Amino acid sequence: MPRVFFPSLIVCAVVPALAGAQAPPPCSIPDSVAVTGVHRIPLSVVRSDAGIKPGDTLNYRVVQRAIKNLFATGNYDDVQVHCDVNPATGRTTLVVRLVERPLLTSVQVVGAFVISTGTVRSKIEMPIGRPVDPGLVARAVAQIDSLYREKGYYLARVRVDSVISDAHLKLTFAIGEGHKMAITDVQVVGNVKVKTSIITASLDTKSEGFFWWQTGELDEEKLAADVGDKLQKIYHDRGFIDMQVLRDSLLIDPTTGNGIVRVTISEGNKFRVGTFEIVGNRHFSSDEIRAYYPFTGAGPSITQQVLSVVKGEKPDPKAFNQAKWDEATTQVHQLYSNEGYIYAQVRSVVDRVVGKDSLHYVNLRWEIDERTPATINRIDIVGNDYTNESCIREQLVLLPGDVFNQDRLLRSYQNLQNMGFFESPLPPPDTRPANDQGDVDIIFKVKEKKTGTINFGASVGQGTGVGGFIGLDQPNLFGTCKKGTLQWQFGRYNNDFQLTYTDPSFHHTRVSASVSAYHTRTQYIVADLGTSVRTGGSLQFGFPVRSSPFTRLFLSYGAEAVTFSGGVATRDTTVNTSKNFRSTIGINITHDNRVDMPFPSGGTMRTVGLQFNGGPLGGTAQFQRVTAEMQTYNTLAVIGGNAGPGSQPMKVVLGLTGRTGLVFGNTGPFFYSQLFTMGGTQYGEMLRGYPSFSITPLGYRPNSTQSAQVASFGASFFSMTAQIGLRFSSMVYTDLFFDAGNVYALPRDFDPTRLFRGAGVGVAIVTPLGPLGLDYAYGFDRTNAFGQPQPAWQLHFRLGNIFQ
Repeated sequence: MPRVFFPSLIVCAVVPALAGAQAPPPCSIPDSVAVTGVHRIPLSVVRSDAGIKPGDTLNYRVVQRAIKNLFATGNYDDVQVHCDVNPATGRTTLVVRLVERPLLTSVQVVGAFVISTGTVRSKIEMPIGRPVDPGLVARAVAQIDSLYREKGYYLARVRVDSVISDAHLKLTFAIGEGHKMAITDVQVVGNVKVKTSIITASLDTKSEGFFWWQTGELDEEKLAADVGDKLQKIYHDRGFIDMQVLRDSLLIDPTTGNGIVRVTISEGNKFRVGTFEIVGNRHFSSDEIRAYYPFTGAGPSITQQVLSVVKGEKPDPKAFNQAKWDEATTQVHQLYSNEGYIYAQVRSVVDRVVGKDSLHYVNLRWEIDERTPATINRIDIVGNDYTNESCIREQLVLLPGDVFNQDRLLRSYQNLQNMGFFESPLPPPDTRPANDQGDVDIIFKVKEKKTGTINFGASVGQGTGVGGFIGLDQPNLFGTCKKGTLQWQFGRYNNDFQLTYTDPSFHHTRVSASVSAYHTRTQYIVADLGTSVRTGGSLQFGFPVRSSPFTRLFLSYGAEAVTFSGGVATRDTTVNTSKNFRSTIGINITHDNRVDMPFPSGGTMRTVGLQFNGGPLGGTAQFQRVTAEMQTYNTLAVIGGNAGPGSQPMKVVLGLTGRTGLVFGNTGPFFYSQLFTMGGTQYGEMLRGYPSFSITPLGYRPNSTQSAQVASFGASFFSMTAQIGLRFSSMVYTDLFFDAGNVYALPRDFDPTRLFRGAGVGVAIVTPLGPLGLDYAYGFDRTNAFGQPQPAWQLHFRLGNIFQ
């Protein structure tokens, strides 16, 4: 960009030197001091700034200081000092000649379009009403230039126009933005062993391409990361650990504004894996540690072989891989941390040697200084102003006196976050030395958030008439981690009441207790089933399983009475319409170590439940019900953030779910609540892409119209789901899914190879009313009324705590 030139500053100081003991030269003691060239600055101010008055003894230091003081005020473009001698009288006058700087009255910016005028104006740090400093003008031009370079406009030009009138100056910064620079080529110079195509494919800096998304836009931060980190990683992972970047440059075409990135490298020698040894280990045997050694001589995996074909590069299994070595070192350090040796040091040593075959090798060694294991001295919880500390501690899998364990610390942190009582993400726990023996204190920091919700409103619709609803949900009653839920819907055709209370630590023990009661009258007539009124309740206790902190055993008892009116139930002589009673004992065992709820990104959940109804328990129905479910989640990729506690990056998650159920015996009048139906997301077993009640033991029913019939229910089912999801945060989740499932008339008809399939896309968000989900799915096996294939799309709506 062009420079802006102002008149140069000429300084002339004439002070004749004293010669020996001769008479003093003229102006060494001036008779008077005169100032010329000033208009707006008072003479008294000028003389004061100069610090010279008649009768002062002058030398070159005094005059130099006066000139410097005058320039320091910023008011002058030129300062000259002369000595005038009147030949008639011999009187001397020290003349200070000044050229005042004009005052800045306005600053304008023209030609800024890509970057807002206000943003450009903020880079011009020149106060209005003050003398114009040429240095500040040059600085403003440089800052505007940098601003455009950051946006990729390397050919942008800034011209400064000035207009002076009556010692007042107006500045105009005229910007010619030009075109945004595009990278037309990324060149690598000096590479012989690694193909240029492999290098450029691994860099984030890309050249301009044919497709619209291949813009070739230059990002200086990405380029710096490519040159500083990624290039080295490419070579270090292939054994070239002495690779160096000699030079990187950006060549810009001044006519087109496009650029070429050129990187010159020195590959160095390729190193292969030599010997390996472990020294200093006592707590773990060498065989236990050797299991983490990454260079076992095994050939490339199938995935690596496939990638090598795609990339056109044959992997060398004997080459040293720096990334694998660093990762293995970290795992060994983690191994010690999990046993309490948090002060242990695992030093990785890489010795470069030349073998007898003249090839270069690295001899690897882990030097371990185990030191003393750390014991947990105390655990503090800070920030819980409402939630009782005792119920928080129930979520911890660490206790004072335990040997420190990094995995259990992370699990405790995740358990606190899964409670949902505190703002997420939680700050990472602090680990501080407690004493000279190496013990540690652990501090968990939390911040309370509002947890309870109150919902109420009115509704009107076909089958329900005019009604209303009231909902209360508090998962942290009185700050004691107890959960209470009240739901009441009322109207002309419905009156549904549900009340639930759960205590996770019954009588301050690790036993949980839950009691529920309900009275429900169906708010719509379900096809030919008629209407029903259900009244019941249940009591459940949960017990921890020793040596398995994520497993609990639940025992429950439930009772339910139901009456019918209208529909097939009243026409069936085997059904008692007024006195139907069900007495149930349930056993359930659940193992759940999922993390990042309510949208899990890791862990598994496995549960098996058994229900025994009737028989010696009494009641009008006698049957047994078995259900099982397994969910597993794995994080495939992490976007942004970091892997440590407290970070909340986006995560790409793979999730697999399988569910099954069997009913043995006769459910009698309770078939519609104890048997299985499938389709949709709101009632029964979920199968997206199909309407509710449309999957029956007799096949797909195209005219279900969201209504149920007796034939819609079966005594066994199987369903499975596979999903690839993107977890934006604990509030937003989206996924691509595949569902498959079916319902069978009897347990002996169970056939997991005969399934209906659906696939689609879904999105879920956490709202004040609870999780809200929308799924748009394609039912592959839908048919028309004549049994002919007629696949179609279906939109599903979900509301409630149903994503777990």
